[in-house]
Amino acid sequence: MSIIAPVSEFDSDESEEPAFKQLSAAEAQVLREQQPMVSPWRVVLWQALVGLVMALATWGLTRKPALAWSTAYGALAVLVPAALFARGLLRQRKAASAGSALAGFVMWEIVKIALTVAMLVAAPRLVLNLNWLALLAGFVVTMKVHWVAIWLRPKHKNSVK
Repeated sequence: MSIIAPVSEFDSDESEEPAFKQLSAAEAQVLREQQPMVSPWRVVLWQALVGLVMALATWGLTRKPALAWSTAYGALAVLVPAALFARGLLRQRKAASAGSALAGFVMWEIVKIALTVAMLVAAPRLVLNLNWLALLAGFVVTMKVHWVAIWLRPKHKNSVK
């Protein structure tokens, strides 16, 4: 018994997409100028602001300091590793090669993850009357702020076509 799969339009070897075009140095420079990068420090600043607002809002709504501290610590568990990551990446900005830049990125990402885990493991010892739900809320909301920072980045009039 043999199984015959239907042939679809996606199985063909012919691609309708144009071939990959390598950019020249001048074309790459124009593309970089048209698409400004978001500074990692801008993301860290937004995370700090959102973490502070979350902690103050938690305290204002509940009047329970333990919940506010738990929320603030959740935000700090994102903010401190992100700031270390940003500093590490910006220090190695002028990497000798693409391979060393990638290795530096991976190394700083591992450091960021390890520090985040260490901070979360240390939370019960550092925060009195820790509330894990409040910590998780501060952590998740602060972590997702990078999308807001990207969305609110300065826009240029020219667009890439």
